[in-house]
Amino acid sequence: MGDRTGDPAADALADLDPTTPNVARMYDFFLGGKDNFRADRQAAAKVAEVLPDVAAVARTNREFLQRAVRYVAEAGVDQFLDLGSGLPTQGNVHEIARAVHPHARVVYVDHDPVVVAHGQALLSSDERTATVRADLRDPEAVLNDPRTRRLIDFDRPVGLLIVAVLHFVPDEEDPAGLVRRYRDVLAPGSHVILSHAAIEEQRNLDVSTAYRGANARFIARTRDQVAAFLDGMDVIEPGVVHLREWRPTRVEKPLTAGWTAVARTR
Repeated sequence: MGDRTGDPAADALADLDPTTPNVARMYDFFLGGKDNFRADRQAAAKVAEVLPDVAAVARTNREFLQRAVRYVAEAGVDQFLDLGSGLPTQGNVHEIARAVHPHARVVYVDHDPVVVAHGQALLSSDERTATVRADLRDPEAVLNDPRTRRLIDFDRPVGLLIVAVLHFVPDEEDPAGLVRRYRDVLAPGSHVILSHAAIEEQRNLDVSTAYRGANARFIARTRDQVAAFLDGMDVIEPGVVHLREWRPTRVEKPLTAGWTAVARTR
C-alpha cells in the first residue's frame, strides 16, 4: 500500500501493481488502447493465442454497449451507473447518453487504480459524472458512496450497466445475487444492460487457462445461466443473443463468444 496524498487519483495509483495482469488493462489492450503494462500485454497475447478474434470481440462488445445506452436513453433514462466500467475510451457512456439527454448523469465504478486515476483526471471538470473506486461485489460500498448518492436518484429510472464483467465473478461469489441486490434498489422502468462471455466448449477452457495469473478468474456461462441473471425483469427483444445480434446497425456474422441483453425492471 502506497502513501496517502489526499489526491484521489494519486492515492489510487499508489496501490498500482504493474506486475500482475489486470483484466481491465488487458481489455484496453484488446481495444487498441495504450493504458496497459508489459504484464497485461503478455497475458493478452496468451488469450489471443486461443481466441484469435478477441480484439473483434472486445470492439463488438463496446459497440453493443453504445447501442444499448442509446436505446435506454431514448426510453427516457437520463442517469446511468456503470459497474466495472474499465478505462475511458471513445464513445463513453456519458457521451452516448448526452447525445439524447444533454444533462445526463453517469457514475463509473471500477476497482482498478489505473481506471480510477484516468477517469478522475478525464472527468475532473464534469460535475455530472463521477468515478468511484469500489468493487461491484460490494454493492453497499457502490450504492452508498457519496458520489453515487449525489448523482443518482434511485427513486427515478436508472440505466445499470454490467458489461463484460460478470464472467470475472465466480459462482461461489453469487453473481446472480449481486445482480438482484442492484436490481432491488432500481425504480420501475430502470434498465439493466448486460453482456457476458459465452461457453464455446474447449476454447473457453483454454481462455480460462490463459487468464490464469491475472487479477480475476474467467468463467464463461451458457445462455440459460446468463438469462437467469435477469430473472424478475422484462427482457427487451430480441432477448439474450450473441454479440452483433442485439439490434445491430449493420449485417455481420454473429460472434458466439459472448451474450448480450437489455432488461427493464417492473
